[in-house]
Amino acid sequence: MTPLHNFHIPVMGMAFSIDTPLKVAQYGISSVISIMEEDLLELMREHYCKKYDIPFIPVPKKQEDSRAKRITAYLDMVHDLIQKQMENMLAQPFQFGQDIVKYCEMLPDDCHVKLLFSKMLHTVDNDERLLLEQKIKSEIRAGSIDVNIMSKVDNLGAAQTGEPLPVEQSDALSALRGYAHSKLHSSIVFSAGYNPRLYGYISAFDDFFPNQDGYLKKKVILKVSDYRSALVQGKILAKKGIWVSEFRIESGLNCGGHAFATDGLLIGPIMDSFKNNRISLRQELYELCNQSLVNLGKNIFPEIPNQRITYQGGIGTGYEQKFMIEHYELSGTGWGSPFLLVPEATNLDDTTLQALSTAEPDDFYLSNASPLGIPFNHFRKSGSQKLRDDRVAAGKPGNPCVKKLLVSNTEFTEDPICTASIKYQRLKIAQLKEANLSEEQYNKQFQSVIEKDCLCTGLGTAALVKNDIHDKQYKPEGVILCPGPNLKYFSGIFTLQQMVDHIYGRANVRNNVQRPNLFINELVLYIQYLKKEIDKSALTLNQNTFRYLNSFKTNLLSGIEYYKELNQQFMEGCCKGVNVECPDMLEDLHKFQIEIQNIEIPSLMVPSH
Repeated sequence: MTPLHNFHIPVMGMAFSIDTPLKVAQYGISSVISIMEEDLLELMREHYCKKYDIPFIPVPKKQEDSRAKRITAYLDMVHDLIQKQMENMLAQPFQFGQDIVKYCEMLPDDCHVKLLFSKMLHTVDNDERLLLEQKIKSEIRAGSIDVNIMSKVDNLGAAQTGEPLPVEQSDALSALRGYAHSKLHSSIVFSAGYNPRLYGYISAFDDFFPNQDGYLKKKVILKVSDYRSALVQGKILAKKGIWVSEFRIESGLNCGGHAFATDGLLIGPIMDSFKNNRISLRQELYELCNQSLVNLGKNIFPEIPNQRITYQGGIGTGYEQKFMIEHYELSGTGWGSPFLLVPEATNLDDTTLQALSTAEPDDFYLSNASPLGIPFNHFRKSGSQKLRDDRVAAGKPGNPCVKKLLVSNTEFTEDPICTASIKYQRLKIAQLKEANLSEEQYNKQFQSVIEKDCLCTGLGTAALVKNDIHDKQYKPEGVILCPGPNLKYFSGIFTLQQMVDHIYGRANVRNNVQRPNLFINELVLYIQYLKKEIDKSALTLNQNTFRYLNSFKTNLLSGIEYYKELNQQFMEGCCKGVNVECPDMLEDLHKFQIEIQNIEIPSLMVPSH
């Protein structure tokens, strides 16, 4: 069923959107829950059971398959609560202050339900009004309760006996199983790349296959960075009989959380490739998927199913929202970081919310804080920054590793450990001290070691602090925040309706920081990234790195040429006097083109003969 809103709220950290569906689904807004941290889900389930007087039956950690069962229990509770919300709302009269009126008011102006609502407001005939009210209520539906798994976060621990667990007990597969066994009719979002054993495991659950009418109870969404990735992963799943219901394209750098940079491919050309190939992509995957379903003895799709193409990352104005959807023929967009400033929708403790709402542009930066070794968007005023500095000053760098979701390093140990842990940092710093480094070299490497943060607990803490939930595994002062760089253009604290009105161009909640459009903002981030990559590779440049850097530079210049041609179309919808909404790109493009052309990539040394 087509959503009534044309935006969704993506997953944010572990906790920021963990209960967002309970806050926005009743208004038709879809959102995404991270299901990677089952302890946090269990704590939040207990909280909501108490809040709504629901019997709470805990799932003990030692119970068989506890991770999957905790996830299922939380998702089932969210499902049931939202069902109740919708029943209550549909019983309400259309009177000012009621949720049903708020639901209709927030819809996009061209939505058929919003048009019915507007007609109802202006109808004086009581019988006609009652018919319109009934029609509206029959069309109202909840937003989707979607979930997210970071595909590569897939640690396989050991049983209490010390023996390896069955592969089905890995973090990602257990999370998938927890979702698959839930009541939800929604989608699972796979992000952070391809995981063969996870993708292979999807076919173990009937809900991901079509029924005799072609209906999918549970759908798959792939978060991808470019068209090639979408095609390759889509075909892998189609060969297993799994249909990709949505390709969710995300900017490599102009996003929150982990930043998966492309090889200099900019979002404009990437979106153009989806626009030009979406029909052939859908057709190819349909034929491949149906043939696989025949081979498996499953129901086939009687007709080609819907396949949504959406984009998220750095959209900041109602005009950009409208342009992206119309020009690239999208099904919708994602708005993440700005909703961190909406307490009605997300979880932030008061201290962090105040710091974020009054932040300066320089407070947002791309860090190396992630133990995964992937660039991570960070906020300088996060509580975790001070906690880390205090530990270093006390001579005790590192974090207690209690969750073990990101263990991956075997530099010093046989079993993987986390680079943010006390154990790793103690061993690594000892190694540095024995390496006879210069003071400058030692300080540089020391800082890179202690920069790693415990994301497992830090990204989950805010929800507990906000809801006054106490757990010894989480430190209240250790909140980690991972907003995208686009948040520098928003200041203040907003209501849900204010933010939705901003998205649809009915209001403006941006601050006064001068803002180029989303294409230029991303281009600047990629130029900065290229320069850092050149500096990082200067002493270890090889043929592969040389080719990569040159290709990156070439792709940026190619992207600029694409934007030069796009500029007129981008400006066409602007009325006189609103250039602040969509500033002309040409001057910036010319300036950055020269800057990129002047970037020198070190030449490889050719040995003499």
